[in-house]
Amino acid sequence: MKNFLLYLVTVLIWGSTWLAIEFQLGVVAAEVSLVYRFAMAALLMWGYCLYRKLPMRYDLVQHGFFILLAAFNFCFNYLVLYWAQEYLTSALASIAFTTLLLMNIVNTRLFFGRPIAGRIYAGALLGIIGIVLLFWTDVQDLDLSNLTLMGLLMALSGTLFASLGNMVSVRNSARQVGILQGNAWGMLYGTGILSLVVWISGAQFTFDTRMPYVLSLLYLSVFGTVIAFACYFVLLKNIGPERASYVIVLFPLVAVVLSTWFEGFVWHANTVWGFLLVLTGNALVLTPLERFRQWRLARRPLPQSP
Repeated sequence: MKNFLLYLVTVLIWGSTWLAIEFQLGVVAAEVSLVYRFAMAALLMWGYCLYRKLPMRYDLVQHGFFILLAAFNFCFNYLVLYWAQEYLTSALASIAFTTLLLMNIVNTRLFFGRPIAGRIYAGALLGIIGIVLLFWTDVQDLDLSNLTLMGLLMALSGTLFASLGNMVSVRNSARQVGILQGNAWGMLYGTGILSLVVWISGAQFTFDTRMPYVLSLLYLSVFGTVIAFACYFVLLKNIGPERASYVIVLFPLVAVVLSTWFEGFVWHANTVWGFLLVLTGNALVLTPLERFRQWRLARRPLPQSP
């Protein structure tokens, strides 16, 4: 029951953050909103780590990897995804983000030499076909001024940054770096990098005092960043990454429903088929067919001796 509740909380929170991001856009520059978000999240993470008296001292080499984690996982990926949602609905952005599963598998092969199972290729093909169907109208009218297609490319670029950040996280875990400590340092460095981006871009540190902006900022900082990550990491420990990763497949369901209700997301035939193909491809990637075959063989009755 505990794992089920953790799973449910993670899916509902991460599925709803895509809609919350929509309320962050418009008045305050995306990079400024992200500074506010991660500064608040870093403060909470550091407060928790210090309260638990977790070790926070690391050498300079490890701090270099903390900076890489910050750049990819807590800075540029979010920044590009925020920009993407200037041109996409939260539903389409969340579906594009599910390609993180495939990117993680490919990058794990490239960086750590882990083999790629045959089903991965089939899942990747289904996912690519699904993305093409989702954006079929824009693909047909392909040109450099196509804003929706630009949003898709941004979303996929942000997802790639997130995948590279995941690889840094895998490396850190292999070096026995605590996940909470790594995230606390990463969020702190991410806040610093985003502040530098704000300074270079010339954006102003303005603030939108209207309730939709304030409430969505609090929700993204406390729930979307701190609580959801904490729940997900507990799931990783309790049930393993293979089963815990299904949240990435399921949260687009929440995002699409919320986008339909609040953003007027319109369903077409290609939308339905594209969505189903993306989900099917991701499920195929995550399903351990080898273990299923072993389980079936174990269940077969032994042959009777004559």
